[in-house]
Order: sequence, then structure tokens, then C-alpha cells
Amino acid sequence: MRHYKKGRKLGTSASHTKAIKKNLVVALFTNDRIKTTLERAKEIRGDVDRVITWAKRGDVHSRRLAIAAVGDKGLVAEIFTKVEQGLFKDRPGGYSRILRLGNRRGDAASIVIMELVQEPVVKKDAVAEPAKKSVLSRVARKGKSAKAVDKIVEADEATTVEDVAEAEESVDEIVVEEALGESAEEVAAEDAVMDEVIVDETANAESQEAEEAEETDK
Repeated sequence: MRHYKKGRKLGTSASHTKAIKKNLVVALFTNDRIKTTLERAKEIRGDVDRVITWAKRGDVHSRRLAIAAVGDKGLVAEIFTKVEQGLFKDRPGGYSRILRLGNRRGDAASIVIMELVQEPVVKKDAVAEPAKKSVLSRVARKGKSAKAVDKIVEADEATTVEDVAEAEESVDEIVVEEALGESAEEVAAEDAVMDEVIVDETANAESQEAEEAEETDK
């Protein structure tokens, strides 16, 4: 039975698998990106996260554990220095990402790119974000204007639910007013066109009557 032998075999012996994993971890921390198979990338992901967690602790014991896992004192010192300077500061986990490239020709092995996630974490306001999206979606459905865009900007700058609700109500009022104004202008334009048509018809009728009267006199 395989007691105390968790993990993938990777098609090699135990000692060879251990060496492969250590070399991949060293290559990833050295180059920040490696190209390997999907199984090997998943297998070393826990080792990479563990080393970075030790670097975040920063004590002597954690440094010795990292040296034992990586096997390179200079590389471990570089990792600890970068983490101390603020790398992975606001990231609680998930220090690596795996990008699939497709299958390899020959054995159809899944090839991936594994890289360290070094982008800063951007925290989003979980309370006001849904309300902002609702404002934008409702304005998009009803039609945008200069005033509505200004209210959208105010809603984006709002930090509380009450501010966002007020901005949303003002946007609704602006949209309704603009709709009413457009309908009134359309009605006025139609009335003016009808008046012109009536005047033209009256003039034509008068001219026809005059012509008929002249013909009868002759």
C-alpha cells in the first residue's frame, strides 16, 4: 500500500519525482515563468505557495525550511527580500497561475505556462458596486444624455448605498423629463406640419373656385 506517498508519480521513481519538483520550483522562482506539463504544474503549485508563505513569516526557522525545500540559499534570500519589500503583500494565497497552451504533438500531453502572480491586489467595494451597475444598466436601457452622464459619474464616485440610490433617482427623473420634452417637441412639430397642410389645401381650393368662376363668366 502507498501509505505516506501522496501526490502524482509523474511516471518516474520517487527520488526522480522529488528532483523534478525541486528543479521546477527553482526554475519558476528564477525566471518567474516556466513551460511544463499540466500535471507537473499542479504538483508544484503547493510547494511554491508554501515557500512564499515562509517568506511572509520572515523568521529564521521559516528561512531554514525554505532553504531545505528549494536547496539554494541565494535564491531563498532573493525571495525573502522581494517579499519583504512588498511583493505578495495583500495577496492571501494563489501566488501562481496556470495558462493552458494546448496538447503536445506526439504524446498529446497538456502543455501549460506557469507563472507567478505579481500584480497588486485591487480591492472592490462589495456594497456599492451592484448599485452602480444597476444605474449604468438602467441608463443604457433608457438612453444617455449629458445630464444623465453627469449623474452616472456622481454614482461612480458615491461610496454608500444611500448616495447611489439618490443618484439613481435623479437619473430616472432626468430621463423622464427628457422623454416628456422630446414628446412635446414632436407634438408641436406635427401640429405645425398639419397647419401648413391645411393652409395649402385652403389656398388650392380658393384658386380652383376662382378659376371656375372665370370660366363661367366667359
